[in-house]
Amino acid sequence: MDLTLTEEHNNIKEAAREFAQRVLKPGVIERDTKGEYPVEGVRQMKEMGFIGMTVSEKYGGGGMDMISYVLVMEEISKIDSSSSVILSAHNSLVCWGIEAFGSEDQKQRYLTKLATGDYMGAFCLSEPEAGSDATSQKTMATDQGDHYLLNGTKNWITNGSTADIYVVIAQTDIEKGHRGINAFIVEADSQGVSTGPKEDKLGIRSSDTCSVMFQDVKVPKENRIGPDGFGFKYAMKTLDGGRIGIASQALGIAAGAYELALAYSHERKSFGKPINQHQAVAFKLADMMVDIECARLLTLTAAKQKDLSLPYSLMAAMAKLKTSEVAMKHTVEAVQIHGGYGFVKEYHVERLMRDAKITQIYEGTSEIQKLVIARSIMKK
Repeated sequence: MDLTLTEEHNNIKEAAREFAQRVLKPGVIERDTKGEYPVEGVRQMKEMGFIGMTVSEKYGGGGMDMISYVLVMEEISKIDSSSSVILSAHNSLVCWGIEAFGSEDQKQRYLTKLATGDYMGAFCLSEPEAGSDATSQKTMATDQGDHYLLNGTKNWITNGSTADIYVVIAQTDIEKGHRGINAFIVEADSQGVSTGPKEDKLGIRSSDTCSVMFQDVKVPKENRIGPDGFGFKYAMKTLDGGRIGIASQALGIAAGAYELALAYSHERKSFGKPINQHQAVAFKLADMMVDIECARLLTLTAAKQKDLSLPYSLMAAMAKLKTSEVAMKHTVEAVQIHGGYGFVKEYHVERLMRDAKITQIYEGTSEIQKLVIARSIMKK
């Protein structure tokens, strides 16, 4: 499989890198400390065409492939993974699902606005007792004839209070099990929709994460995505694509930590020479580079398979598993290479270490990725 980047890919990568350095890096420490939403960064991501970048041009999007998406996510995540997860949730979990499975009416009413950033989107799957288990939904959508009545609570929702549109996974017929689950497009300003306080998180602190509550919310029948009972399949396919986004984020976090550690190792001296000339540090840097390149190849392969309309669930799970482990392992090493300075916010690596942990949790924990991989192995 040819993973050679085209000139267009390299231009997109460079544009994302320049944007992250120029727009996102100034103030990133303050936003993290205060938990402030990156308002200006999101506004400029809209102008850059990163919001809705994977949506086809037919609906007002950038029409970019998944390789481009991975490159943009990596470069932004090196600097500000709070901004990259906003981008990931919007593109991977909302825009892609509506474009792939929504009706033409839904695409015209919602996707065209999501593609330009006029609307921001959020994916509502996780619940207080269900996590990412789409088969254990407590949120109910009761059929009322010409509409559904939606009741329930969703937890850990990225873009929760800033979204204009929610894609909500809900149970409509308990007796049918996973075949009684549906996906709905819900407008955030609908009567009965409310949000909880922003979560005070370990990492990705400036992204908008909160609970979303639905109390007797009327959802028009035409806002159900796909045929009756399609919701479980919708959630599984959407999470597959979402794993490529999170793998890209974890890759960026790891690569950003490596770049900082490498630069610092040239500047810092001990016993009369740069610390990277000491074997202990040099070997750490070598291990970081090897692991990051392996993670990058897995992620690009998953993206390429998706671009070619090939099965990519297994590769996406492997990419998400590997990159999240690499991100956690090597952000810790980056802090170690920095020594005492690594424990200080000014040097950025402590934030990357905190941000890395969430990549092992959302879009399914590492254990879920291993389950997906193991089931694939058993089928062979």
